[in-house]
Amino acid sequence: MNEQNISYVFLLGFPNLLTLNSLLFLFLLLIYCVTICGNVIIIFIVLASKVLHSPMYFFITQVSVLDLLMTTNILPNLLHIVLHDGGTMSLAACLIQFYVFANCETSECFILTVMSYDRYLAICNPLRYNAIINKAFCGKYVIASWLLSFFVLLVNEIDIYNLSFCGPNVIDHFFCDFLPILELSCSDTSLIQIQATLFGIIIVICPFTIIIVSYMYIITTILSIRSITGRQKAFSTCSSHLTVVCIYFGTIFSVYVVSSKGQLLEASKALSLFYTVVTPLVNPFIYSLRNKDFKGAFESLKHN
Repeated sequence: MNEQNISYVFLLGFPNLLTLNSLLFLFLLLIYCVTICGNVIIIFIVLASKVLHSPMYFFITQVSVLDLLMTTNILPNLLHIVLHDGGTMSLAACLIQFYVFANCETSECFILTVMSYDRYLAICNPLRYNAIINKAFCGKYVIASWLLSFFVLLVNEIDIYNLSFCGPNVIDHFFCDFLPILELSCSDTSLIQIQATLFGIIIVICPFTIIIVSYMYIITTILSIRSITGRQKAFSTCSSHLTVVCIYFGTIFSVYVVSSKGQLLEASKALSLFYTVVTPLVNPFIYSLRNKDFKGAFESLKHN
């Protein structure tokens, strides 16, 4: 690493909410417990129930694994920050937190993309579904998603690691995100920001475009179904995934694409809190509450 003047950073968290810290701590602790339990239950039910041994539910377990990693990476330190009116991290730990966070976000983008392709084949081309979407395809795609995320982001992480960090060492955020880290550096970060933009096109814009195109075909096919019952049944198979996509990509675009330096800092924090804390919380409920297969599997496991 280049010569540095700082070896640790101080995360401010939510300084404007100091009077509500106790309530915020309890609220976040509850979210943490429910998120862990919800995603673990999803994984357990899918693994234990033979009814759910299908590609779509396999991908749902991968989303749950990523949500568990995201929550574990962000929330314990956030609880410490809220409880102590801020928190100190080593610079190395800060960079690692960002790398794990970015890997989870990137992998989830890829998984949500293949889930849209899965729904596209199931609804628009069901006769070819079993020939294409099989265990080998699912395994290869998941491994490829993890490896691609790991190596693409490793390039960016190494470049950030080689910057000179000369302070100030205060981050007005609740976790180590990309732009707050760059603001600590006294090196020229323009090339890294260009690189990050290019990577963003690969890992966010391209997957989102594929999802949009897939759903254009899906919606067209559903509208061509004559019976109302058939339409409702077809739409119910992809409604959960579509809801997660809207929440996930909507908040990412709000924070990283639409946002600017002129954006209110507290608004940016609120949006970041939404996709790092709230999204992993609600995903298990979105996938399970309105899903008859999940409900049936859960009831079957209860009686056994």
